[in-house]
Amino acid sequence: MRSSPATQTDTQLAPLPGGGSVDIAAVDLLHEAVPAEQDGGDAPSTGSLEFGTLAGACIGVWEMSAGTMLDIEAEEFFVVTAGRGSVIIEPFGDRQQQRVELFPGSLMRLSEGMKTTWTITETLRKVYITAQDTESETQLEGHRS
Repeated sequence: MRSSPATQTDTQLAPLPGGGSVDIAAVDLLHEAVPAEQDGGDAPSTGSLEFGTLAGACIGVWEMSAGTMLDIEAEEFFVVTAGRGSVIIEPFGDRQQQRVELFPGSLMRLSEGMKTTWTITETLRKVYITAQDTESETQLEGHRS
């Protein structure tokens, strides 16, 4: 059992052992600036930490500061645990462009290849589940969505 907040360098977190638990809100994430080609304004930053894999899926936490970021997605489910914002998904397959509001408790699925614009108004944190060996890693290092 942990008695202090988790940090990205804590070896007990990655991989998280069986029976282990983490206070997602207390995990400190090292943020890096979004690359210029993905910066949609306000110079946002992101941070992430992968906790391990289960049945071929990677599980972790990801966070983005306020601002706008462009991305190309991998297969992913996520649950927002803190913060607010929205994601616009460009037309994809037979779907028209859509805007999805993000808030604590919202669950979303993204599909590989979706082009998205993330606009975050309050630092957003999510727990994600992605395929372990996806062909298309997102353009942003450390961003698993």
